Amino acid sequence: MLCDHCKKNTATTHVKQTVNGVTTEMNLCAQCAAQQGLYTSFGNFGLDLGDFWGSLFAEPSKRTRDDSVRCPDCGRSFREIAECGKAGCPSCYLTFYDRLLPSIQRIHGKTQHTGKTAGKAEEQVKIEHQLAELKKELERCVTAQEYEECARLRDRIRALEEGGDVQ
Repeated sequence: MLCDHCKKNTATTHVKQTVNGVTTEMNLCAQCAAQQGLYTSFGNFGLDLGDFWGSLFAEPSKRTRDDSVRCPDCGRSFREIAECGKAGCPSCYLTFYDRLLPSIQRIHGKTQHTGKTAGKAEEQVKIEHQLAELKKELERCVTAQEYEECARLRDRIRALEEGGDVQ
């Protein structure tokens, strides 16, 4: 997206301002944002997104490692992904799995995508997920011949399927 002010550089700053109920939005490059004094309220604090993403994607000692490994599909190196904060393609996640996983965990708090669901649907999804987990556990118990545990799990599964509370 180009800067709304100079129409030349890539916009790196998004400004949203509401005055007397009227909201205006601007996308500015770093130079135009600085010219308009947007960083002065933060003590001339400028944010270099490349440095920011790079610090999230690797420990300082690992950032200096050789970047000879490249994604076989898009050709990006891990350093390029860290600088822009975006993987080049789905294969990047497989190629750099060991280096991306700690960063994804640190940024998102988890590494398993759960998505979003609406209110009632969310409850149903939770129940279905819980049922699947209980059935997996039941299979394990049957294989291990833990029949008392099997009976307890069977009862919990029935209660969930009938819309009862599980505990």
